[in-house]
This record gives sequence, structure tokens and C-alpha cells, in this order.
Amino acid sequence: GEEDYYLELCDRPVHFEKANPVNCVFFDEANKQVFAVRSGGATGVVVKGPDDRNPISFRMEDKGEVKCIKFSLENKILAVQRTSKTVVLPEKRNLKLLKSQNINVNWYMYCPEGAVILLSTTVLGNVLQPFYFRAGTMSKLPKFEIELPAVPKSTKLNLSERDIAMATIYGQLYVLFLRHHSRTSNSTGAEVVLYHLPREGACKKMHILKLNRTGKFALNVVDNLVVVHHQDTETSVIFDIKLRGEFDGTVTFHHPVLPARSIQPYQIPVAGPAPVTSQSPVPCKLYSSSWIVFQPDIIISASQGYLWNLQVKLQPIVNLLPDKGRLMDFLLQRKECKMVILSVCSQMLSESDRATLPVIATVFDKLNHEYKKYLDAEQSYTTALEAGQSRSSPLLRRPVRTQAVIDQSDMYTHVLSVFTEKKDMPHKFVIAVLMEYIRSLNQFQITVQHYLHELVIKTLVQHNLFYMLHQFLQYHVLSDSKPLACLLLSLESFYPPAHQLSLDMLKRLSTANDEIVEVLLSKHQVLAALRFIRGVGGRDNISAKFLDAAKQTEDNMLFYTIFRFFKQRNQRLRGNPNFTPGEHCEEHVAFFKQVFGDQALMRPTTF
Repeated sequence: GEEDYYLELCDRPVHFEKANPVNCVFFDEANKQVFAVRSGGATGVVVKGPDDRNPISFRMEDKGEVKCIKFSLENKILAVQRTSKTVVLPEKRNLKLLKSQNINVNWYMYCPEGAVILLSTTVLGNVLQPFYFRAGTMSKLPKFEIELPAVPKSTKLNLSERDIAMATIYGQLYVLFLRHHSRTSNSTGAEVVLYHLPREGACKKMHILKLNRTGKFALNVVDNLVVVHHQDTETSVIFDIKLRGEFDGTVTFHHPVLPARSIQPYQIPVAGPAPVTSQSPVPCKLYSSSWIVFQPDIIISASQGYLWNLQVKLQPIVNLLPDKGRLMDFLLQRKECKMVILSVCSQMLSESDRATLPVIATVFDKLNHEYKKYLDAEQSYTTALEAGQSRSSPLLRRPVRTQAVIDQSDMYTHVLSVFTEKKDMPHKFVIAVLMEYIRSLNQFQITVQHYLHELVIKTLVQHNLFYMLHQFLQYHVLSDSKPLACLLLSLESFYPPAHQLSLDMLKRLSTANDEIVEVLLSKHQVLAALRFIRGVGGRDNISAKFLDAAKQTEDNMLFYTIFRFFKQRNQRLRGNPNFTPGEHCEEHVAFFKQVFGDQALMRPTTF
């Protein structure tokens, strides 16, 4: 069903007039534009790209069959080729020869992302000569030889441009060679050989993707994954060269990440006025022989008049990759991974799909490894700025926060807080999971946010596991922090020793008593704050703050208690129960009278 397809065609394809005897269709890989040329251009040329929602239309004289047609970047100059040796620029321009190379070329291929052109040379065609364009200059890179499957019988062209592609994968340029038969006799099936093409230094064979089948193939690259389409079975597979493969000392062998699946079935929307479109959409013929595939992620059906971008769907992959560690390695490299990763974390903690603690630990460690890399990069960036490096320095780049950075608030909000609320979870498992996450953060030396400690404490208190709480604090499993100390103070009524544990923590943090009172009141822990100043002896002029806090709780009995406490305190400290004007308690006295009457106010204060 729907949940099984991990590749799909984009839902807003570029639609153009389909190829027919009067309409010729061309594709320009650099600008990603489709040209539909009707009768040599005389009855119109329409140009559309994936990003331009408004197509360009124009006419030109029919001067014979158009072999190729392209715009320069930003659609400034149009070039038309009608014979094998002439290219016409419709605008009169002077061209200047910047550089020439004498090479016999069988075919060429250009990669716009890398600005590299690849020329096939020699009789067999398997010696490739790359050139790199930069800032108006052309530099020659070292040539390299593509190893053909077997010693060729004849001396005719053996390497077809159909079997070569160029693409950027994980920021590096690769030449992909589709070798239809393996060089070793014992292994069957075709393979894709990846040659890494650096800007400096020689091209090197790095990876071999094992297809384990033969037939007609086409290649795309999407989200740094190599996608191989197989026409005979009408399925595709994906490879991720970042995942661990088998290294034989020179190259790494990779197998498909997932079982082969078809691209998700696609319905062609029926165009036309609304009443007419009630007819059902037409299913699109996938893997059709009229499909043409371009790098990195483009599929064109000239016969149907569509250009699609191929996309990877991550959610279905979750159920197709049972090994959670490998699944995380895979997901962390994908562009739109955050919500999927968080859903995997929730799923592995769910009643029905519960993972073992070692697996959960592995997942947490993989996430925190990425998180720490980002925190370190942020830190070095800040340090460099503080050390006076200018923002414009080319070496100084603010680290980009990708979706693979999953921080504590993400985990808390989407996974852990929801998980601890579940009634049917065994509490030992809940606590073990929380402690596992904290252990992982500590292992990567990431400061644990106090709300995670609070979550642990609340969970322990809920299940009356005070002995465990005591141990965690005693052995500093939970790090000292002011919010944590205040939380402990508030637990005193359930667990009396919490008061002392809290004060010890605050003393270790050398917190001023006033600040402790402030924090407790801000957390509406009025009675805890009261007990605290009783214990440490307090300062004057604090009564108004307490009465404010008590009034805010809208608990009149609490207000009564606090009010009477401070009247007694005044009697004890000054021999007079009344508040001094400096204490600004007039409105509280008025409120007390209003609620409890004058009689209550006059009652003697006794100890």
C-alpha cells in the first residue's frame, strides 16, 4: 500500500506540449528548462523550467530542423544549433576565443552543479578528460580511464554516454559508470562504479554499488542517495555511500539500503474546465520506455509532456529498515529528517513497538553525536568572533543548523514529556529511558537542561520512589541547579528530607537566601518559601512579596495563613503586629478586612 513506496514523483510537474511530428522537445540540463519547438520555431517556442511558473514564449524563422536549443544562464542569450557544425546566436554578438584544445571527442557531458565538462576520448571512448570552468577560465583536470567490464573484442567505441552520469553526492563530484557486467566472473549482475573527481589531484575509484540484476537501468541522485531504476522489473533501489559498506582495501562495496520498490503510482491530473475534470485522473505509465532521466533528480516523459523531480519519502522507510541504528545513520543524512526521527523515537518507546534499552541507548547516542558536533561548531564560531575575526572572513562561517540537529527541547517536547504521561508504561522502564537520555548527554559533555531533571524527579515522586530520588541526588546523577533545588523544596510536604537536600544543593551553588525566596515565590511555592525563611531567619520588608504571591494563588485560606504569620512575625521582631508604611502592605490589609472582616484583624497574635 501507500506506506510502502519510498520514491515519488513531485506533485507539481512541469507540463509541456508532448513530442509529435510537428513539436520537437529539448531539455537543457544547465537551466533545467524544457523547450517545445513547433515547426522549427515558426509557430512558436515555449520554454518552461521547474521554478518558472510563467513560461517564456517566442517565435523564430524556420531555417531547417533544430538539433539543439538553449539559453545562457538567466535566459540572456539564445543559442540554436541546426547543423552539426554551426551554432547561431539570434542576437548579433561578438564572440572571443578564450582557449582551445585539440582533442578527438566521441561525446561530451556537462555537469552544471560542478561546472565540469567530461570528454570521451580514444577509440574505445573509455578515457575521460575533464575540464573545470571557474570565473571565466577553463582548467584541465587529470584524465582517467574507466575500466570496461571485459577486454573488448573490437576496437570500436565501447563506452556509451548512456552509461555515464555526473552528480554531486555529499558535496563531492562523482562520475557514475553503469557497468553492465561485473569484472569478476563469480559475481552476476550489473554494478554502478563511482569515481570521485576532485578539483585537485587525480580521479579515484571509490565505491561500487551492487545491483544484483541485469537489464536496462537509469540513474538519479536525490537527497545524496543514488537511485537506480530498473526497467524490466519496474522497480528502483537506493544506495547511500555514507552507510557502512564492505571495504576491500581500495573500494567500498554497497548493497541497496532497502528492498526494491516501484515509484509510487502517479495519477495524471486531467486538465480542462471543472465539470469535465470530474472524470477520473489517468494513471501514469511508470518506467515507460519513453522516459528520459537527467541529473540529478529529473525524469521527463516526452510522450506525455511532463517533467518531474523525483523525491524520497522518509516515513515509509521507517518500517522497511528494522535495524534502528542503521535507520538512524540513514535518516540523519537526509534533508527533511527531523519529524521522522522524532516519530521513530516515539515509536521505539511505545507499548506495541518497544525497543530494548541497548537499542534506545544507541539511538540517543547517534542523535547526541550530531547535536554535539553542532554545539562545538557554534562554540568555535562564537569564540572566533570574540577573538575579533571579522564576520566577512571567508574562513568564518556560521554553522548551518540542519534538521539532523535534535536538541533537548525537541526530545522533551515531542518524545519524552508525552512518553512519561502514558499511564500503561511500567515506571521502571520510563525512568530507565529518561536516565539513558541523560547519560548520553553527559557522555557527550552536553549540559543537561533542568527541565529533563524535573521530568525525572516528577516521575519518581509520582511513583513514590523517594529512595531512588535520594540516591540520584546523593551520587550527583542529577546535576545541581537552582530550578532543581526549588523543585525539591516544593516536594517537602510529600517527602520531608527533600527540604534539606534542596538547601544543601543551594549552598553548593552558593545562592543568596533572598534569591531562593524569590525563586520559590515565582514558582508559587508560598508555603515552601515561608518554611524556608522560618528556617534561615529572614530579613525585613519581605512581607509584601509573600502577600502578593499568596493573593495570586486565589486561595483565601492561604492568604489568611500568610497574613497572620507576618503579623506574628512583626510582633516578635518589633513588639507591634502592624505593618510599617515602608512595607507597602496597605492594600493587603484592606483586602484582609474585606474578606475576613475587622474582627479577624483585631484578634490577638499569640504564639
